[in-house]
Amino acid sequence: MHIAIIGTGYVGLVSGACFSDFGHQVVCVDKDARKIEALERGVMPIYEPGLDQLVARNVEGGRLSFTTDLARGVDGADAIFIAVGTPSRRGDGHADLSYVYSAAREIAEALTGPAVIVTKSTVPVGTGDEVERIVREAAPGIRTWVVSNPEFLREGAAIEDFKHPDRIVVGAEEEPAAEVMREIYRPLYLNKAPLLFTARRTAELIKYAANAFLATKITFINEIADLCEVVGADVQDVSRGIGLDGRIGSKFLHAGPGYGGSCFPKDTLALLKTAEDNQAPLRIVEAVVKVNDARKRAMGRKVIRALGDEPRGKTVALLGLAFKPNTDDMRDAPSISIVQALEDAGVKVRGYDPEAREQAAPLMPNVELTADPYAAAEGADAVVLVTEWDVLRALDLKRLARTMADPVLIDLRNVYRAEDVIAAGFRWQGVGKPALPQPVVGVVQLAEGQMKA
Repeated sequence: MHIAIIGTGYVGLVSGACFSDFGHQVVCVDKDARKIEALERGVMPIYEPGLDQLVARNVEGGRLSFTTDLARGVDGADAIFIAVGTPSRRGDGHADLSYVYSAAREIAEALTGPAVIVTKSTVPVGTGDEVERIVREAAPGIRTWVVSNPEFLREGAAIEDFKHPDRIVVGAEEEPAAEVMREIYRPLYLNKAPLLFTARRTAELIKYAANAFLATKITFINEIADLCEVVGADVQDVSRGIGLDGRIGSKFLHAGPGYGGSCFPKDTLALLKTAEDNQAPLRIVEAVVKVNDARKRAMGRKVIRALGDEPRGKTVALLGLAFKPNTDDMRDAPSISIVQALEDAGVKVRGYDPEAREQAAPLMPNVELTADPYAAAEGADAVVLVTEWDVLRALDLKRLARTMADPVLIDLRNVYRAEDVIAAGFRWQGVGKPALPQPVVGVVQLAEGQMKA
């Protein structure tokens, strides 16, 4: 099959690379000439494990190419995927569909023959209807079909998710379009990936409903974590206990500083706006959004309390800045709200992230970004583990403590066992964890048998 992908952002680039790896002929189109030039040189615009090798292999094999010329990209394509951004519209929270509609119009004007036009972007219910109207108005003499095919990719595991999906959702109103989509995804049949065909509006809603439900699970366990701290229970054991129930499941039950990223924040807001416009309010999702926003700032206050009665002038090291591991995505990352809360209290902040440094810099202009976690901790009054990168899971805790002015570790991801942290000389706080006996304030273990007051 010949496939055109409009947009080389996270979804478009991953989808194009994976489709070409299936053996399809894929052209990725983007208006950003610098991005296309970089891609042709093998430089990725995003960090996603394995993406650079996947792109290189398929470019070398002649199955994947890049262009700024939309007309060339869609020429002869059996299917044209719209994979442009749908950010929250400034001021009201609605999804900004201007990029989707502009792409649809440009595609229609460039068409020379029949084609299936697929919305891969996350779009509110009814967007496909408007795309269909735009296309038929701009290309009245050409047979087209508009399909919804939402993506369900996790940043940091996108290639695996694309090639071994839980499900593939296709919203198609007519059989010719459905048949094209079956052929595109035929290589996945060997993996027995469920191919779910629905009405187009249903497919659009499935994506939003899925993200809202996952955001709800995260927010639920975060509130349970707060209760655990008050009553002396352990949220990790609570999570295991309820997650073993097959009706609940264990995923997305890890307490932390709140959700962020490119999907959950904007998708929950867009779903709420759709519900509001249709007089069908979603009270649970409303609460999720409100609680999650408050959660991020609350984590900043948690750190401030750990600094003692006078936090002003002290230094805090944040380890991990991206919203999750294995990505450089800083969109709505909890670290941003934590930094704001700390700086509002007069606290100096240092930060370390193995991949997100370039993305974090403009969002945190007053934060000193370091090359490694130990440099971030040097002379600090507290270290805060914000994002659970693998490189941060096995730190030399004694070395870390020795570099600090005051060894305090606040583990917002519950990566470390409290006993190990305390044994290394730290005062420790986790999330949703019962209090444990702490070392004497101001005493740091320097080496075996040596203590410094």
